[in-house]
Amino acid sequence: MSTGEYRYIPPQPPTWFNIAWLAGFGAIIGLATAQGNFALFLPYLAVGAVLFGLVALIVPNVTQNRALAGFGVTLLFFVLGWQVFSFAYGVLMGVVGYFIGRMSLWLSSGNYRLNVPPYATSGEVLWFYAFRTICGLIFLFLITPIIILIPLSFNQEPYFSFTPGMLALDSEAYSLRWYWDILKNGMAAPEAVSGWWSDMWNNAQWVRSIKNSFWIGIWATLLSTALGTLAAIGLSRSEMPYRRGIMALLISPMIVPLVITASGLFYFFSDVGLAKTYVGLILAHAALGTPFVIITVTATLVSFDQSLVRAAANMGAGPVKTFFKVQMPLILPGVISGGLFAFITSFDEVVVVLQLADVKQRTIPRQMFSGIREQISPTILAVATILVIISIALLTAVELLRRRSERMRGITGT
Repeated sequence: MSTGEYRYIPPQPPTWFNIAWLAGFGAIIGLATAQGNFALFLPYLAVGAVLFGLVALIVPNVTQNRALAGFGVTLLFFVLGWQVFSFAYGVLMGVVGYFIGRMSLWLSSGNYRLNVPPYATSGEVLWFYAFRTICGLIFLFLITPIIILIPLSFNQEPYFSFTPGMLALDSEAYSLRWYWDILKNGMAAPEAVSGWWSDMWNNAQWVRSIKNSFWIGIWATLLSTALGTLAAIGLSRSEMPYRRGIMALLISPMIVPLVITASGLFYFFSDVGLAKTYVGLILAHAALGTPFVIITVTATLVSFDQSLVRAAANMGAGPVKTFFKVQMPLILPGVISGGLFAFITSFDEVVVVLQLADVKQRTIPRQMFSGIREQISPTILAVATILVIISIALLTAVELLRRRSERMRGITGT
C-alpha cells in the first residue's frame, strides 16, 4: 500500500470559462486604450476582447509551460503595441502580456482553486478573488499618485506632465536637471569651480531647507522620544491615577486640528519670544511627535513582564539602573519605532512651520509650498521623489523593528 502524500488536483474548467475571463480583461484594456474617446470605446473594447480571448484559446493548446507562455504573449503584445501605437505602449502591453500568458494557463488548469478549500462553491471562489482584487485596486488608487512623481522628476522640460518624448521613451526627454537644481538653486555662482561647495552649502535654497529639516527633525525626535517614553512607562503602571485622562491629554495633538494647534503655539511663543526661532520649531515639532512615541511604546509595554522590574528591585537595582538594564533593552524596538514616526511627523510638517518659522527656518515642506505658489518648478518633483525614498526606508526600518520586537517578546508570525 502506498504511503505517499495525496495532492488535491482541481478539476479543469470548460474552455469558455477561460475565454470569458480573459476576454473581459481584454475589454477593460481596450476601454483604457481609448483614453476617453467615446467614438473608439466599442471598437477598442471589441478588439481587446477578441485578442485576449484568442490568447486564452490558443496558449493552453500550444504549451503548458507558464514561463514560455508568458514570454510568448509578452513578445506578441509588445510587437502589436509598438507597431499600432508607440514604443512606450508596446512596453506597457508587453508587461500585460506576460501576466496574461501565465494567467491563461492558470485558469485553464483549474489551479486557481488551489488557494481555496476543495469544497468551496463557485460563488465562494469568486468572492475570494474579488475581495483581493478590490483591495489591490484600492492600493493602486492610493499608490499611483506617488509612483507617477518618480518618472516626472526626470523630465527634461519644465512641465508637470509627460511630454511626447517621455511617452516615446526618448532618452533625450529624460535628465537629472531638476536634481541638480536642488543643489544649484539660489547659489551666487552656480557655474564657478572654486568655492562651489561653500556657495552651495550657504546659499542654495533647497540645501538650506534640507539642513533645517534634519536639524529640527533630529532634535525634535530626541526630545519627543525621551518625553514620550517616560510618559508611556508612567502610564503603564497600574498605580498611576487618572491614566485615561492623562493619556487623552497627551495624545490630543493628534486629534486637535493642526491649524488650531499651530495658531495657539504662535500666540504663546510670540509672548515668550520663541516665535521665528529654531528652539520654538523644535519644541512645537516635539509636541506633535510625542503622541506617536507614547502610543508606540505603550503598545510595546502591554506585553512587558512587570515582574522583571520587581525582580531587579529585589536584587538591589535602583529605578534608573532598572530602566536602562531591564526595561530599555526589551522596549527598545518600540522606542525606536516611535522615534521614527516622530521624525517623519517633523520632517513632513508644514502648517506649524508656516506660522512659526522665519525665512531662515524654512524646511523642505515649507520650501515646496513656496515653490508651488511662487515659482512653479519640477524641482519639487525631484525633492518629492527623494522624500518618498526616505519615507520608504524609514517605514521599512519600522517594520523590521516591529518584527524584532515580536521575536523578543516570543510572538511568532510575519
